Amino acid sequence: MRIANSEHTAINLRPKDSVIFSSSVIPGNEATVQRLKDVLYKKVHKVYHYATMDIHAGGHAKRDELRKMIELTRPKFFIPIHGNYFMLKLHAELAEEMGVRKDHVIVAEDGEVVSMNREEIKKTKEKAPTDYVMVDGLGVGDVKEVVLRDRQHLAEDGIFVMIAIVDSKTGKVRTSPDIISRGFIYLKESQDLLKEVRNRTRKIVEDITIGGGHPINWTYVRDELREKIGQFLFNKTQRRPMVLPVVIEV
Repeated sequence: MRIANSEHTAINLRPKDSVIFSSSVIPGNEATVQRLKDVLYKKVHKVYHYATMDIHAGGHAKRDELRKMIELTRPKFFIPIHGNYFMLKLHAELAEEMGVRKDHVIVAEDGEVVSMNREEIKKTKEKAPTDYVMVDGLGVGDVKEVVLRDRQHLAEDGIFVMIAIVDSKTGKVRTSPDIISRGFIYLKESQDLLKEVRNRTRKIVEDITIGGGHPINWTYVRDELREKIGQFLFNKTQRRPMVLPVVIEV
């Protein structure tokens, strides 16, 4: 990418150059690779890749290459790494074929702890943590599951906030409830929907606060708003934004 963006300190592309992609595209990276190709096509004469020519070069060693490495290093102990379990198993069997003692070969999975000294190698009963470690600003590993879930929710359907000011004496909503929407609907183009939400918000609150006795359970009021307005919005849009009701008693 640095070469394509003319940021490399030693390599500069010229119009008559050709660029060769010797590897295939890793699933999930198609869009990124295509953008890179587009940049290169603007700067060079030709771009060759595995789909146009038989030039694919694998990034992993073949069996004969693994055999040669074992032959050169002659390991006393052997732990295959990187790949699916069946790949590790086949690599271990290859090491045994090359003369490594069976009890000196360990196939370990993620999290398993292996103990080794000059004479032996063995698995222990210990387990090392292998979960993903989330980095968030200066915090490392302190992002809780509920935080990630909230962020996923916000990213998918946005957030919808209703703010209702309630008279503590009468239980009535003083003014028209304020609405804040981010990532859900464009307020200026959804006036009819917003009007209905304001009316429903007022009714839900006043059905509980007027004549409902004191003290008023404000947690219950907010829960009712969250559930009923959330369902109303879903019925109208088939989306479920994060609904945050704010009730202020004055």
